[in-house]
Amino acid sequence: MPTTTAARSDATLAAAVDVAEAAARAEGGDRVGEHLGSRADGERVLTHFFAATLPGYSGWRWAVTLARASRSRTVTVDEVVLLPGDDALLAPEWVPWSER
Repeated sequence: MPTTTAARSDATLAAAVDVAEAAARAEGGDRVGEHLGSRADGERVLTHFFAATLPGYSGWRWAVTLARASRSRTVTVDEVVLLPGDDALLAPEWVPWSER
């Protein structure tokens, strides 16, 4: 499970799990699982992680990065991506045909 980094967590962004989940579901539909935690990425930037329940993507997770402007309480979705976790199944590294 992701943990908070040295960057200070923003309370408004940390509490916006529902905003992050809605963004993840807009991308992944019912293939978005439980909330796994969050990580502060910088000043007023935080990423929420959700389990991915896609067949063939064991160990992967949805990452939703949120941000907000200084002195604003409005949360903005920056990006929604699917990322491999530490125990994710990954394809082998690509090797050019000439080197096989």
